[in-house]
Amino acid sequence: MIRIGHGYDVHACGEGDHVMLAGVRIPNDVGLVAHSDGDVALHALCDALLGAAGLGDIGRHFPDTDDAFRGADSRGLLRHVVSELAQAGWTVGNVDLTVVAQRPRLSDHIEQMRDVVTQDLGVERDCVNIKATTTERLGFVGREEGIAAHAVALITSGDHAA
Repeated sequence: MIRIGHGYDVHACGEGDHVMLAGVRIPNDVGLVAHSDGDVALHALCDALLGAAGLGDIGRHFPDTDDAFRGADSRGLLRHVVSELAQAGWTVGNVDLTVVAQRPRLSDHIEQMRDVVTQDLGVERDCVNIKATTTERLGFVGREEGIAAHAVALITSGDHAA
């Protein structure tokens, strides 16, 4: 059996000197406002994986009202989600992430981001795709008020290797 899930996340820009995107620290003249490290890419990916498995969403598993997750490393959250999937009998097939940001430019970071996600999911590199786009200066992203991400994930049941 296969299932597909979609995830979306957004965080507002705020004080800081970097953003975390797909597990990579990227220098920037603003940060992201968040309870955890604000990694919109990994948060969207967690939601896509959880949704595909019918296991709720990231807020249910890691509520922003719980101080245990204050400043949390989103890579740890993702690895926990992958563990939850495995316990439920699911394996990650492939994922596709899109980061929507006017700044910072992400082209120089995409391959490192892809390596991080590949490692945390425990899949082959060609099972992970990451891309970035702008909104051509339209909307809250275009005004540099926030960064968003979309993720799509395919999962399979049983002992099928990804």
